[in-house]
Amino acid sequence: MTQRQAQQTDADQLVFQQYRTLLFSVAYRILGSACDAEDVVQDAWLKWSAADRSQVADPKAYLARIVSNLAMEQLRSTRHQRETYVGPWLPEPILTGPDTAEGIAAADSVSTALLVVLETLSPLERAVFVLKEVFAFSYGEIAEAVERSEPAVRQAAHRAREHVQARRPRFSADRAGQRDVTERFFAAATGGDINTLMEVLSPDVTLWTDGGGKVRQALKPVIGLETVARWFAGLGAATYQGVEPGRMRAEVTTINGGPGVVFRGPERVMATMTFDFDAQGRISTIHNVANPDKLHAIADGVRHELL
Repeated sequence: MTQRQAQQTDADQLVFQQYRTLLFSVAYRILGSACDAEDVVQDAWLKWSAADRSQVADPKAYLARIVSNLAMEQLRSTRHQRETYVGPWLPEPILTGPDTAEGIAAADSVSTALLVVLETLSPLERAVFVLKEVFAFSYGEIAEAVERSEPAVRQAAHRAREHVQARRPRFSADRAGQRDVTERFFAAATGGDINTLMEVLSPDVTLWTDGGGKVRQALKPVIGLETVARWFAGLGAATYQGVEPGRMRAEVTTINGGPGVVFRGPERVMATMTFDFDAQGRISTIHNVANPDKLHAIADGVRHELL
C-alpha cells in the first residue's frame, strides 16, 4: 500500500468513525438488538471500505442507506424466530450514558416500551419511523435510504406514526421522579415491603418477563397491582435461577435511557428490569429480561451514548 493509499484509508476510517454512533443508534432502534446492531455496523464498514468513495457526495446519507437496508434485511430474517419465541419477546437491553438519559427525546426513543411497540411494525415502517421521527431525515433522504418512492415512504411514515401513537401513551417525563420511584420500588422489592410496592405501582401495572425458554419465567403477562406486588414482595427471599438471595447483587442504573435494575449472580448477569410510568409517576409497566442470550451487552458493561 502506498503512502497516499494509507492516508486515504485513514481518512475513510475517520469518516466512518464520525458517524459510527449514529449508525449504531439507527440499527439498534430498527432491530431492538445490540448484538445484531453491532453486526450491521460492522457489515456497513465492510461495504464502505469496498465502495468507490470518490462517487459518494454525502457520506452520512450513504452510510445511513447501507445501515437501514442491512437492518431491514436482518429484521426480515429474524421475524419468524421472533414469532415463534417462547413467551413474550422483549428487546435486548443496553446500558446508556447520562447524555442519553438527559436528552428526553433520545431517551424516549430508545425506551424498552417504545421498542416493544416498534416490534409490531413492518421492517419498512420501522426503518422509516426511526429515520423520520428520531433522526429527522427528510422524506427524500429516507426514500433514497430505504430504496422506495417518496410517496411510499410518506404512507409508511403515516401508518407507523398512527400505530405508535395509538399504542404508546406519552406522559411528561420527570426523570428525577422516575429515578426516585425506581429506587423506592427496588428497596421495597428486595426488602419484601409490600406496602411500599402498593404505593409505587399503578393499579393496572403489568409485568412482562422474557426468559426465551432458557430461564423459567412467566409465559404470559402478570397483570394487576396486588398480583405484581406480591410477585416482587417475595423476590428478596426466593432463590432465583439457582442463586440464593444472599449471593445475588442488584443495582439501580440507567438502561435504555431510563432508570433500570441489573441483577447479578456470582458469575453472571442474571436479569434486568426497565420501567414505564403512568401520568401520576407510578410504575405502569415492568419489562424483565432474563434470557441469557440477551444480556451480553449488559454484561460487557459498555455504556452506549446513543443519538
